[in-house]
Formats: sequence, structure tokens, C-alpha cells
Amino acid sequence: MKRFAPLIAILLLLPAGGMTNPVSDTHAEIAVMDFDALDQHWLTRNDDKVYVVNFWATWCAPCVKELPAFEQLQAKYADRGVKVLLVSLDFPGHLESRLKPFLQQMNIQSEVVLLDDPDANRWIPLVDESWQGAIPATVVYTKDYRAFHQREFTFEQLEAVIKPLL
Repeated sequence: MKRFAPLIAILLLLPAGGMTNPVSDTHAEIAVMDFDALDQHWLTRNDDKVYVVNFWATWCAPCVKELPAFEQLQAKYADRGVKVLLVSLDFPGHLESRLKPFLQQMNIQSEVVLLDDPDANRWIPLVDESWQGAIPATVVYTKDYRAFHQREFTFEQLEAVIKPLL
């Protein structure tokens, strides 16, 4: 039995069926960052793209309901310079047990980051002074435009927001 232990250990590390699932690899590495890093890398870009940054969580029913609209927006407008970023507000301890399986189950293809910054009283008003902290919440911006929306979106509503920016 001892001589089979290394083989058993290797087999346990392999995905079921011996092949990787391309969906599961989409979010194999999710960046975990504090607000300052998120702000620097995602909320203040000054290029020719339209950024749609959605704050959400797996435990938020309206957030989950609107995720397909963001996926559809990313798929339809990526080649026209639209970049969707989904900022998860899930607990960092749930990254492996809840967030990654959820993203795989929902087949989320948009980029996802996990915000790990417990000082929400500091960073919520930095996203937008009118934000009360409820989610879903979305920032849409370009180098010349910025709008904040604390509401749930349909695809048609998102499309109406970004079309004038293209």
C-alpha cells in the first residue's frame, strides 16, 4: 500500500476525468486586492475604453440576477472597447469554497476581482459620494465621463448607458 501512496496522491490532485474544464480555468486565479489597488488599477484608467465596474456578491439575489446582463454586455461590446469588471464583495475566506464554484457554475467569463478591504466607511464614498453601500452598484466611466448607479440592471438598460459612450 505504501508504494501506491504517491500514485494515489497524484490521482487525487487530477481533475475528474483527467482533463481540465476550460470554464473552471477561467477564474483559476482571482486577484484579491484592497480598495487602493482597485482604485489605482480599475477605477481611474485614462484610455479610450468604456469601463463598467460592478460591485456585487454571491449572497446578493439582485446581483446574481443581473450578472447575465453584464456577461452579455462584455460579449457583445468587448471588440468596441467595453471592459466589464465584476468586483466581488464576498468574504475573502469564501474565495475557494463559494466564489470560484459560483463563477464556474454561472459560466462567468468577465474579469472578476475580490475586494478585501474591511474599511468600507472609507472606500464606499471614494467610489461615489452618493453611495450608501447597498449592492448591486455599478460605475460606468471613460476618460471624459463617470456615472454611478446603485440599482439592478437589465441588458437593455446597460446597453442604453454605454451606447452613447462608444
